[in-house]
Amino acid sequence: MDILLSSTSQGLLWSVMAIGVYLNFRILKITDLTAEGSFPLGAAIAATLIVNGVSPWIATIAALVSGMAAGMISALLHTKLKIPSLISGIITMTGLYSINLRIMGKANVNLLGERTLMETAESWGIESNLSTLLVGALIVSLVIMSLKLFYNTETGLAIRSAGDNPEMSEANGINTDKMEIISYMLCNGLIAMSGGLIAQDNGFADISSGIGTIVIALASIVIGEVIFRHLTFAKRLMTIVVGAVLYRLMLSLVLELNVDPQDLKVFSAILLTVALASPLVKLPNKRKKKLNQTNEKGATLI
Repeated sequence: MDILLSSTSQGLLWSVMAIGVYLNFRILKITDLTAEGSFPLGAAIAATLIVNGVSPWIATIAALVSGMAAGMISALLHTKLKIPSLISGIITMTGLYSINLRIMGKANVNLLGERTLMETAESWGIESNLSTLLVGALIVSLVIMSLKLFYNTETGLAIRSAGDNPEMSEANGINTDKMEIISYMLCNGLIAMSGGLIAQDNGFADISSGIGTIVIALASIVIGEVIFRHLTFAKRLMTIVVGAVLYRLMLSLVLELNVDPQDLKVFSAILLTVALASPLVKLPNKRKKKLNQTNEKGATLI
């Protein structure tokens, strides 16, 4: 029961990051590695502000804004300087490493004893083991509702159009560069906010916390897509949350088998590979089923 509760709580916080990656990866079909830098940026901003007595709510919003700024830099490198999205993300990620160190002043900032969002929830009378779950559920609900409303606006629909068919979008007067910049900012804003939330939950912010975030996000997205197919935008975001929770649950179960935590990245890579390859396993089965149906029809005709 404790494993399920902790996995759900952690999964909710990580799902915010996965949703952010989804906005660029699936909607705009852009591979953006800025996440590896914007995630620890959000953690660094939130942790540093909280240590200096700033409200955890304001610190979390500041993490969101800082991520949007990082996303805008990557977007400008990609759209204005015509640097490929993959390389522009790497450039920003590399620069953010030094910036994050400057912000924290050291490689790690301790939040133990500080007033975080989880501590605030506990002050409302919420049990300590449920505080992360409550905060995560509240944040995820706000994120999904806000994105659903935004992507049904004229700008949101223009972003979708720019991702589906950029040439046709430009022909219809849509500024695709502007749409990409907005998407980059949304994407990395959510990723940085997730970094700030997870830093508060873990009790520290670390300079290396962004390593592997792309793998975690993709695993959450793909697991949700494999289980649930052909859904509306809002429901797809919900499946990402489910995917993130299942991913954290799988990792928790692996740790219960006394596996060395250093090997978790290997299991993450294997899990992502299995999730990505699963549609290929289902495909031959569907072909066999169709072939059998065809043979049965032929036998009936004979």
